Amino acid sequence: MVKKFLRRGWDRYSKLGKGRKKKQKWRNPNGRDNKMREMRRGYPAVISTGYKKDKTLRGTLDEKKPIMVMNLKDLEKIGKNEIAVIGNIGKKKKLEIAKFAKEKKIEIYNMNAEKFLKINKKKKIEKKVEEKKTESKDKKEKSKVKFEEKAK
Repeated sequence: MVKKFLRRGWDRYSKLGKGRKKKQKWRNPNGRDNKMREMRRGYPAVISTGYKKDKTLRGTLDEKKPIMVMNLKDLEKIGKNEIAVIGNIGKKKKLEIAKFAKEKKIEIYNMNAEKFLKINKKKKIEKKVEEKKTESKDKKEKSKVKFEEKAK
């Protein structure tokens, strides 16, 4: 297990990461009376020489080699001890990749394929319902216009 270094005061304020994992980032302690800077006993450890990861773990994600995926061809190349990392791509390709990954049971590091597909399926259904509503409104308006023209 790798030691996690967190900034001093991260558990006090939300802006420093209380309840917000993304904000929990390391900042070097620098203050006149900072106990972490002085490396006093009983205070969290400060990053220094000697905390490097094992050579086997360096450059890995969950002990697997990360492979950048931009399209389906890249995803097909992924081997046994490798993990996919999706690049900055559009929704259409992302959907294709998610479907393929779910079929082949390929792990994607920065996306939950099942959840992504489920959300998009919901959105698709909602969009269809909205389209039907607008179509029915348009039909009603057209029938009103026709009725008014006949009345004249």
